[in-house]
Amino acid sequence: MKAQQWSSVRETKKAALEVLLHNARGPYHSLPRAAGWGYPEPYTRDLLISGLGVLACGNQKLTTILRRVLQTLARNQSQLGQIPVLVHDPNELNSSDSTPLFLLAVGLYRKATGDANFLDAAVQKAMTWMEYQSPANEVMVAQLPTSDWRDEQWVLGYGLYVNALVYSYLLLHNQTERASRIRDELNKYTVRGEVQPRHVQKGLVPRRQPYYAAWVYKVLSDEHFDLLGNSLAILSGLASPSRAKRIVTWIERECQTMREQGQLALDLAPNFVPYIHPEDRDWHPRYATFNLPGEYHNGGVWPFVCGFHIAAIVATGKISLAEKKLLALTELVRPSREANVDFGFNEWFRAQDGTPRGQDWQSWSAGMYLYAAISVEQRQTPFFDEIRSLSQEAFSE
Repeated sequence: MKAQQWSSVRETKKAALEVLLHNARGPYHSLPRAAGWGYPEPYTRDLLISGLGVLACGNQKLTTILRRVLQTLARNQSQLGQIPVLVHDPNELNSSDSTPLFLLAVGLYRKATGDANFLDAAVQKAMTWMEYQSPANEVMVAQLPTSDWRDEQWVLGYGLYVNALVYSYLLLHNQTERASRIRDELNKYTVRGEVQPRHVQKGLVPRRQPYYAAWVYKVLSDEHFDLLGNSLAILSGLASPSRAKRIVTWIERECQTMREQGQLALDLAPNFVPYIHPEDRDWHPRYATFNLPGEYHNGGVWPFVCGFHIAAIVATGKISLAEKKLLALTELVRPSREANVDFGFNEWFRAQDGTPRGQDWQSWSAGMYLYAAISVEQRQTPFFDEIRSLSQEAFSE
């Protein structure tokens, strides 16, 4: 990367930090807000994902605020161990990813600060809650549709994204035996057909594809590509090094085809491909209003997801490609939809024309830009390097 390009990255990192500091105090119990203006609420998943960038950059003020967020979540944890979707509201519990994100964020916070016993009682309760989320009494956890960050996307049963989070926190919390089991389960092939074969456990590996399927449950499966889930699979070591490289190569090839067909205007990948269209079997009527092809969770380009993708590319050693994608993300976070600011850090972009369609100054857009930029600069993925090392150790035993 040229000196002028690095200068642009440094300028954008500074702007990302300013967004996080601006959003650090909101109207709900003085907790951080999820976006500068549009989302005043302290959404758990937004703030915890932003925490990756906070811990990677080492800003002490933001680290202290993240500690307060985690402590507040622990106080508002349900009696059974579930973490709420809003930090301040113990009654908002309809989320499948808040609890695994909490366990991951606490593990990362412990590594960053050296506070090895931080929130130990809350962690144990949350671990127990997650064990009960496995219908087959194994390790892979199941979820209901629209219960993770994709509140307009149908993910049923064993979803890749949530289970990649589970795998990551199990390794962080020294649960290597359970982590080994979840990797074994997830890396089995999907089984397609109208009848569930007896004694066959379905995994998330589609035949003839290098990537992991979005979700599977009994005779049902969805072999669409989930960018966030696959990026986490690479970062955590769920995907072997050879599979990780094949996934990265597949993404580049698929995106080039989409650009040639007019389905993608950006040099960054959509969160979900191929898009679901009204004539497809898995189309839901509500998508016509909230989830059109190439928009929102049905193929929108999300800067925070792109941050994970760039870090995953770094994890495969493809540094030149990671630098290219970081420059594309540096340009993407400039446009705003409503605010008069130099850097919009918008929520998501329409894939076909690259227009910002979400809220400006989104915390996780800023936080994951920081994480991606630091990963490219350092040629390593903070915290996830150690998780992958633990993964390799667990599977060499």
